Amino acid sequence: MVTPQASAEQRLKDLGIDLPTPPQPLGTYVEAVQTGNLLFLSGMLPTEGRSAKFIGRVGAELDVETGRKAAYLAGLNALAVAREYLGSLDKVTRVIRLGVLVATAGDVRDQPKVADAASDLLQDVFGKDKNPCRMVYGVASLPLGTPVELELIFEVTG
Repeated sequence: MVTPQASAEQRLKDLGIDLPTPPQPLGTYVEAVQTGNLLFLSGMLPTEGRSAKFIGRVGAELDVETGRKAAYLAGLNALAVAREYLGSLDKVTRVIRLGVLVATAGDVRDQPKVADAASDLLQDVFGKDKNPCRMVYGVASLPLGTPVELELIFEVTG
């Protein structure tokens, strides 16, 4: 049972979530940059190690539920990067923005359903009062052939 006043780190424990090893850059960039009290994350993919766990487009090779699993994994990777950079997710005072890119085929209109998996994870960890604004985009393709990429901006303290 997760208590509403629990810290983000305590919520992770209560939810039984073990964050993965933070992904390493696949190119010439860093995974996180802080300016003032804002932490910007590079695009987070549904990877394990240096490989894509999910490959394909929603509405072609993958269904919505598989897209949701990919969005959830990308969210876990984002939390792992933020924790590694900050030392603790308890330093997050607000999730400012969540951008979700969903690779789709044809006339797919279920991008928000896919994005909700990442949104739900963030709400479970940080609480409803820290929910971000959100943009969801349908795109033709994403790095490594993944179905989802997340963009996150956190407000942080300390």
